[in-house]
Amino acid sequence: MEGRYYEELATAFVRGRLENDAATIADGVAAGLRLHKFKRDTVLPRVQRVLGILRGLAPERLLDVGSGRGAFLWPLLDAFPELAVTSIDVSEQRVADLEAVRRGGVARLTALRMDAAAMAFSPGAFDVVTMLEVLEHMPDPVAGLRCGVTAARRSVVLSVPSVPDDNPEHLHLFSPADLERMASEAGAAGVRIEHVLNHRIAVVKVRA
Repeated sequence: MEGRYYEELATAFVRGRLENDAATIADGVAAGLRLHKFKRDTVLPRVQRVLGILRGLAPERLLDVGSGRGAFLWPLLDAFPELAVTSIDVSEQRVADLEAVRRGGVARLTALRMDAAAMAFSPGAFDVVTMLEVLEHMPDPVAGLRCGVTAARRSVVLSVPSVPDDNPEHLHLFSPADLERMASEAGAAGVRIEHVLNHRIAVVKVRA
């Protein structure tokens, strides 16, 4: 199984869930734990691009909003082995899974259950905030982006779909003009937008 998984993360998840510091990925498979989310599948183009942006920004503390099943979070933690990451999600089960990873050995990961539109962080608590495939799910995306702008010291990096799809949970489709307007309403100093395979990626500059 070597090479199939983000091994440090998958092993930590198994150890956290089984409460056994010596457990292995094989033990997790034998116990019936769902480890597919830790497999090293091809990294999505938008995730690759965001990781490239983050290499340029070089944050020391990062907040990932709406981490979900970890499609971005696992590649992030793997690519930045020294980065302190706080992850928030509204799903109790997903936060419990993230907490198992922390408890199993990834101490630089903090997992919290929190609404993206009501974040309880001090202004500028994080160098960078990432919001990937989050805003299109929110009834009030400006409120979510405003919270991200407040929590970030330097930048908010976000991605949203750029073409219609059949996901019933997607409430919005944002044009570049929409993203620029939202960034302004959220109190940001500016925004740079680029396109990556059916998605828009925006780097929101928090302060001038």
